[in-house]
Amino acid sequence: MASDFFSRRQVVAGSIGAGLAASPLSAFAQAPNPATANAPGAAEITVDQAHTAPIPIAIPSFGPGIGDQITQVIGDDLGGSGLFRVLGTAAAAGGAGTPDFSTYRSIGAQALAAGNASGSGDLRVEFRLWDVLAGQQIQGTAYTTGAANWRRIAHKIADVIYQRMLGERGYFDTRICYVARSGPRGRQQTRLAIMDQDGANSRYLTSGRWLVLTPRFHPTRDQIAFMSYANDRPRVYLFDLASGREEVLGEFEGISFAPRFAPDGGSVVLSATRGSGSDIFRVDLASRASQRLTSSGSIDTSPCFSPDGSQIVFNSDRGGSPQLYVMSASGGEARRISYGSGQYGSPVWSPRGDLIAFTRIGGAGFSIGVMQPDGTGERILTQGFTVESPTFCPNGRVMAYCRQSAAGAGGAGFSSSLATIDIAGFNDHPLRMAGGASDPAWSPLNG
Repeated sequence: MASDFFSRRQVVAGSIGAGLAASPLSAFAQAPNPATANAPGAAEITVDQAHTAPIPIAIPSFGPGIGDQITQVIGDDLGGSGLFRVLGTAAAAGGAGTPDFSTYRSIGAQALAAGNASGSGDLRVEFRLWDVLAGQQIQGTAYTTGAANWRRIAHKIADVIYQRMLGERGYFDTRICYVARSGPRGRQQTRLAIMDQDGANSRYLTSGRWLVLTPRFHPTRDQIAFMSYANDRPRVYLFDLASGREEVLGEFEGISFAPRFAPDGGSVVLSATRGSGSDIFRVDLASRASQRLTSSGSIDTSPCFSPDGSQIVFNSDRGGSPQLYVMSASGGEARRISYGSGQYGSPVWSPRGDLIAFTRIGGAGFSIGVMQPDGTGERILTQGFTVESPTFCPNGRVMAYCRQSAAGAGGAGFSSSLATIDIAGFNDHPLRMAGGASDPAWSPLNG
């Protein structure tokens, strides 16, 4: 992407993925609205206030057929974030020229996303983002790709709108890996699966012959680390998404589990059992050499790097009950950071570096919350019979997690599903997907 992406005009973009390219659209001649001539950022919003003041944005249809589908996905992405209020699409965008901004001001729109889709085998989508209050074009881009990639174009457009209006990168052109679950609660079949972040294009990666748990994305490659009970020996595996090839990561005397990649992708931290406890190890992916980072004699598990790779947060019962600790990425002394009521687990560091998410088990059941890396500012975001396994989207604004219900006699009524929630604690809603699911892991931004 061009270095001047944050300019108030257009982005000069080249290839943005296999078979998908973008090129700039020049701005139309525009006469500024006298009342708002000094307001090029009039449609911007403070994200921390977004749950009370979402941006009203109009998204007219991009055309019949595939254009309508693209429009729908853009609207679902933006509206589903809770940061935008998508208005009706009945009004026309003003043809191929400058829109009639008075029409959109009359329905309360601050922004307008207008475009058109054409072609069948090769698809071309022209898109322009307008600041309705200032009467100016913010962005103009044309995308070309095969028609099968239409959903990806829609997500890309939603990401551009998100970034230009909010000032931070979008997360719609991403995927979520998870454990798909089916069958009775006591005899569930589990399969590694992957889908777009909105639940579309779901597919299985493993056969379901063996129990699988805790998938994690590599930060730069199409690779996933996960735990598998293959051949009845629980160990950490690496899965290549392009080839479908699986390989064991390291050889440990006991069980290896809870993997997580380093931010540079060069190593993996994981837990391995040793006697009645477990220690945290770091495995170099090039040499496969391992380094033990803890040796407390307790159960040390669920390690996760800080975004800069300098620290690791993990949970341990070394103090008598499972709590959160932070140590250097090279091991050594660890400091406890959780002091609330209950037991803490499954910590994950935000990509922003400012928060650590966690699962807490207390008298009221399960809850998911966040705290600052020094343990201060703890906030509970959601609660339930079982809520666990938080994972951040790439910009750190939203988390996905697993929500499970209580089961009746014989496991009746049990469900396991995925949901998302904003880190401010609003916009908690389920992901639309078929079948049961757990253990979500959000991908980095797609290439």
